[in-house]
Amino acid sequence: MAQIAIGNTGLFAEQNGFGALPIQRISKDDAVYLLRKALDGGITYFDSSRAYTDSEEKLGAAFFGLWDRVIIATKTPSTTTEGFWNDLEDSLRLLKTDHIDIYQFHNTPFCPKPDDGTGLYEAMLKAKEQGKIRFIGITNHRMFVAREAIQSGLYDTLQYPFNYLSTPEEFNIVDECRERGIGFIAMKGLSGGLLNDSAVACAFIAQYSNVLPIWGIQREWELDEFLSYTPTPPILNDEMKGRIAKDREMLQGDFCRACSYCMPCPQGIEINTAARMSLLLRRAPSEGFLSEGGQALMKKIENCVECGKCASKCPYGLDTPSLLKRNYKDYLEVLAGKPL
Repeated sequence: MAQIAIGNTGLFAEQNGFGALPIQRISKDDAVYLLRKALDGGITYFDSSRAYTDSEEKLGAAFFGLWDRVIIATKTPSTTTEGFWNDLEDSLRLLKTDHIDIYQFHNTPFCPKPDDGTGLYEAMLKAKEQGKIRFIGITNHRMFVAREAIQSGLYDTLQYPFNYLSTPEEFNIVDECRERGIGFIAMKGLSGGLLNDSAVACAFIAQYSNVLPIWGIQREWELDEFLSYTPTPPILNDEMKGRIAKDREMLQGDFCRACSYCMPCPQGIEINTAARMSLLLRRAPSEGFLSEGGQALMKKIENCVECGKCASKCPYGLDTPSLLKRNYKDYLEVLAGKPL
């Protein structure tokens, strides 16, 4: 993959970043092994969050003494200044570093600005003055927050979902970031697992010289796949374009992106899986989903009381209860032997 500039920060990275959310799910030794292999293979950008349980601790164990070779980005989900400073100090301690390259507000429901009454942006500026952070970023799933952040001129980077299923409006914000010198960090490059050909996803994103994708990596074979694209980047060809057209026809529209911001459900429904079940059954091996465990997971949809909490928290404005019911209906039909 190409070396790209991250906006106007002066930082450069391989167009192949490491999203460190999934390493929460593996042992510390396995995570350290994966992270060091990623660095040795040419990946230099690593993205974590204080919200990702022990992800930062594992990064600290892997890269202590090597921070001059990597770009580390992490996040605070806090919406108070006290929480901000606690998160920042915890992140520095766990990462075993004295500074963070890009410190990001993590999916805040608003765009922090000076004099907005929260003190959050002022805290960012103070942390920068103290040398604890180098650049200020924001991550979000809400278009209005992303647009406000871009137009404010206050942010060095924006992290936002981006892949070939993105809407025209989402393509526009990529262009706006390029025009304004804001680094665009693409999460959900595989749309929460619904896109299952990483070469096609990489080739698509490689068309955008200002987009840095971060791939959620948990297993060594996943890492090997992305590392293989460093010496020989996939190039978008007619076959890939046909695959993209098919996927767009099937997947664009009102589907769950598995961002999990609707969770937890008061009734214990695993919304981020259940609301995508119809698509998962079409695009992945179905045995696990149709097992006793999968049936128990889906049966919980019967407990939905349509309280609306999930829908109120969905950054994409989905009618989540209706989506759950449609997926459950499809699931029961598959169990009964009917094709989707």
